[in-house]
Order: sequence, then structure tokens, then C-alpha cells
Amino acid sequence: MPDQDQIEERIEAFAFSKMQGVGNDFVVIDGRDLTHTDWSRVAVGVCPRRMGIGADGLLVIENSEIADLKMRMFNPDGSPDVCGNGLRCVARYAFQRGLLDKTKFAIETLIDVRPAEIHLDLQGKFSAVTVGMNSPQFAPEAIPIDSRENLRDLPLFLSNDTVLNITPLSTGSTHSVTFVEELPNDKTFFAISPQVEHHPIFPERTSLMWCKVDSPTRLSIRIWERGAGETWGCGTGACAAMVAAKLHGLVAENEPITVASIGGELVIRWQEGESIQMTGPAKFVFEGVFIFPL
Repeated sequence: MPDQDQIEERIEAFAFSKMQGVGNDFVVIDGRDLTHTDWSRVAVGVCPRRMGIGADGLLVIENSEIADLKMRMFNPDGSPDVCGNGLRCVARYAFQRGLLDKTKFAIETLIDVRPAEIHLDLQGKFSAVTVGMNSPQFAPEAIPIDSRENLRDLPLFLSNDTVLNITPLSTGSTHSVTFVEELPNDKTFFAISPQVEHHPIFPERTSLMWCKVDSPTRLSIRIWERGAGETWGCGTGACAAMVAAKLHGLVAENEPITVASIGGELVIRWQEGESIQMTGPAKFVFEGVFIFPL
């Protein structure tokens, strides 16, 4: 058997923070000095809730040549992605841990650079984060989706003769929004959502936002994220739901829209032709060190 020294040579210790934004939780690592780590593999190891730390994704902070810092996000299956709630968590981490000494800065993501602003209360304590989500994308190649039909109310044919009308778009990550009178029960949610995620029309899969219009300024959503399954919050998904609702004329034209999920509420602002602005919480849950085999 290998001795203890040999065993220790094949493992590494990572300091981490567990953070969450509206119930969307992450393992956050300052990876600026960890340049040769297979983060996709680490995500698969730490995200499972019974066999790892437990998280909806892994966030790694790195140095950037084009912004103040870089965020890399990995789903529990190891696939890279973009995440609005994760972006807010990274923004608070960077500000509170002293990586940056200003309240307005830019974060590089997988696809672009996003602005972030830290909001403080009258006592100078953290209150919320606003992040720019850039403009929603509707072109089939940008989503991506293998369809040239009208994407604002596209019928998606599923098993057992089920047809679900969806509005697919990208808000940095691929989403499909379906509007319902009531949010689905577990039986419907878990039967239909994976079929939509893996539908052959989506070459890179899709998340599915089940969306209920509560009022002209409020939406409720139940979230199925590609690569993760059900999550309590999704920033890019909340943005997608709000944009789709505006395209369908279901919410007020010139008002910020509150989007509620199981984990909490986000405030989304968007006018056609402009970038999306998302404001919401980001909270530290706990910190620790985990051991991972190399």
C-alpha cells in the first residue's frame, strides 16, 4: 500500500466560500494563483449534495486581461456556463474580500464582460448587487436552436403527445420560457423539464423557466437548469422570463419587474434594444477547506 506521503502528493486542499443568491448556491474559489487546475473535474466532485459540499455550481475567480477580474462558472456536470446569480456572488466576494477597492467594476465571463455595482446602506454595509446582463439574443445561432420558425411562441413536441409552447432566447445562457396559469406540480415539472432540456432542437441543451404572471410588475417562476436540474434561483433565467413576458405584452412596459422563485426575488429592468439590469442579494453561507484528489 502507498504510504501517507504518497497519498498526500495526489491530493490538494482548496479554500472556499459557500455563497447563495436567491437560493442559487455556489462553491466560490479564489483561483487567481491556481492556473493549472481542472475546474470542470472539481465541479463534478464538489457540487453533489450527498457526496460533495453541495452546490448548484462552482465559481472560480481568476485574473483578467480585459476586466477587473474573471469569473468562470461550472455546472454540477462540469459544463461551463454563465450565471447571473453567480455573477452577483463573485461581485460581493471580490468587494468584501478586498480583491477590489471600488464599488463599480467589470467582470469577464465566458462570453463577454459584465458591469457590476455594489450597493451599500447608510451604515456602509452591503445591501445588494446590480449586474449588467447585456442584451438578450434571439437569433437561432445565438441561442442556439435548430429552428427558423417564429421563436416567440414555438410549439415543442414531447413524449405522450405533449406539446409545450416555449419562447427560447439567450441571456448569456440558453433558456426557454413557457407561460402557465399555475406553476407545475412535481409530477409535471420532473416529467417535462428534462425532455425540454435534452430536446434535439437544442444542440447545447436548454434551461426551462416555467413562468406565471402574478401582476403587471411581478412574475413567479419554477426553474429547471440545464446541467443542474431544479434550482431555487437563476439570474439569467429570471432575466429571460422577464424579457419573454415583455415580448408577449404580459407585463408593464416601463417598470422594473420583480421575478420571484423559491429562493427569493430579483428586480429586472429592460427595455427593447437595451441591456438587462438585474439587482438582488448575494450572501455568504459558510467557509471551509476541501480536499480533492489530483
